Amino acid sequence: MPSFLDILTEALGLILSWERALSEIVILSLRVTLTAVVISCVLGLPLGAMVGAFRFPGRGLLTVILNALMGLPPVVVGLMVYLTLSASGPMGALQLLYTPAAMIIAQTILVTPIVAALTKQVVEDLHGEYAEQFASFGLTARDRIAALLWDARYSLLTVALAGFGRAVAEVGAVLIVGGNINHVTRMMTTTIALETSKGNLELALALGLLLLGIAVIVNASVMALRASAVRATYA
Repeated sequence: MPSFLDILTEALGLILSWERALSEIVILSLRVTLTAVVISCVLGLPLGAMVGAFRFPGRGLLTVILNALMGLPPVVVGLMVYLTLSASGPMGALQLLYTPAAMIIAQTILVTPIVAALTKQVVEDLHGEYAEQFASFGLTARDRIAALLWDARYSLLTVALAGFGRAVAEVGAVLIVGGNINHVTRMMTTTIALETSKGNLELALALGLLLLGIAVIVNASVMALRASAVRATYA
């Protein structure tokens, strides 16, 4: 069996050669993950802001549900989406099973509760500072939510980052609904699992390094943006 150094050397060579197959996997992974995160933010940010800013009947129950859904087992989500999109399911006519769209749906279901629950906490803390001002200005509920989301936008970048981290590392759900089909639904995480089981450790490690690199780049970008915003605020 080759040593770790040999495997690492081969993995780095694969990255540097940047073959078409590798490019397809990385691009598909980013497309699916970023699309799911954007949809989750569109759904989760307003929902979390509403729960954090207002008191209404059932708010406590909704908070408990959101917190519970943060820990959704990916394989259970994958199974439910599979049953929904399968030929005998209620959405089978759309023929979305084993397509990137199915993987986006599964990731969105997993990420949206995380975005909503974390947004709720951020907005709830912020609303306590602005509640009296909002009341004196007579702002509508929609205006309050918009103002809170805008003021908390840099903190909410961290929320979106948490959602991205959950989505980009997902294996179980996307494997079930995507099928890990070569050139169609093969993502970085599912390919790593497949190639490791086949003993193709060089490709698995190459994709693992790329996955880590993407995570570092995204985290560094968010931190740099927040630091720039803080400097601009106090300049």
